[in-house]
Amino acid sequence: MALILSSYIFSEAGFDNIAFSQQSVGFREYIDQFDGYSLKYPQNWIQVRGAGADIFFRDPFVLDENVSVELSSPSSSNYKSVEDLGPPEEAGEKVLKQYLTEFMSTRIGVRRESNIISTSSRVADDGKLYYQVEVNIKSYANNNELAVMPGERVVRLEWNRRYLSVLGVENNRLYELRLQTPENVFVQEENDLRQVMDSFRVNKVTV
Repeated sequence: MALILSSYIFSEAGFDNIAFSQQSVGFREYIDQFDGYSLKYPQNWIQVRGAGADIFFRDPFVLDENVSVELSSPSSSNYKSVEDLGPPEEAGEKVLKQYLTEFMSTRIGVRRESNIISTSSRVADDGKLYYQVEVNIKSYANNNELAVMPGERVVRLEWNRRYLSVLGVENNRLYELRLQTPENVFVQEENDLRQVMDSFRVNKVTV
């Protein structure tokens, strides 16, 4: 999707944050005025271009950890509310199905295990309704794809990730913030990652 972004980035870091520098990484805010959304992300994360999403930031040290935003096409969608997806539980099933479709593998012996951890809805301070979905996906693979005997194929855990999505509707479009992080990292950074989720806003675009 070719998009022209009219956006700017500024840091929230200031003197008021100095006392909390030990507890939090600090955040920057990204505002896309052209497409109509904003979010905060850890200030040490870097933007990756050409990643397929409308915007994509990644932890420079934990390469499996990132945040991105996906938007439905303005020409083929006519969403009025996030409730068009059904209740949060139904939306969660759709989100998980989309993740599993994207992670389909043609490798022999690859197996994915997944479950929905939670689904919820909330009205943010902008008065809009948002859905939040959390899922866990584990990927298993054989250590020897070409082995003939079953005993030669040992299944091992490739990765274990938490996926957190926030869904909102504005401008007749569906917006989805996506956070991906390894489960062991999520345990350490849950507070910061939830601040990223809570920061996501969709905004009316004025022509």
